[in-house]
Amino acid sequence: MLRGKKVGLRARHDEDIPVLRTELYDDVVNGSRAGSAAWRPITPGSKDPRLVVDDSEPGHVPFSVVELEGGTLLGTATLWGIDNHSRAAHIGLGLLPACRGQGYGTDVVAVLCHYGFVVRGLHRLQIETLADNHAMLRSAERNGFVREGVLRSSAWVMGEFLDEVLLGLLAQEWKPKAP
Repeated sequence: MLRGKKVGLRARHDEDIPVLRTELYDDVVNGSRAGSAAWRPITPGSKDPRLVVDDSEPGHVPFSVVELEGGTLLGTATLWGIDNHSRAAHIGLGLLPACRGQGYGTDVVAVLCHYGFVVRGLHRLQIETLADNHAMLRSAERNGFVREGVLRSSAWVMGEFLDEVLLGLLAQEWKPKAP
């Protein structure tokens, strides 16, 4: 398990799947805001990649996020779009509604940075988020990410186009936080 100050990132367990399906992916509004495709329901027992991990996919590393104290499931975190040639990847995370606003997101981003830069030896990490996702913007910037641009009206979300913010962090700019 990868450890931060408040959270741990571990492999997905079978018992995580019903919680993640119900609390993250069955929510049409949050599911629409989190994904790049139109929301659709996930059938029970489905092998949907948002839930079931395919360990043979080298460019996508999903984690379950748990609270260090007690092991409670908090959500998901992912390093995706991993490009081993350019040594770059994207960061994504989704916290269960009851776990938002408690500083977990900032810690998840810090742990993903450690995984990307130290464990994987990457050079660049990138985040794309909706311009009104203030929690993700704060979590990224608290970890040293720099706003690199705005993708105007690039995301179709629940009947309207929204701007996305592109943030980046290079390995030499990263300042790891003490555990």
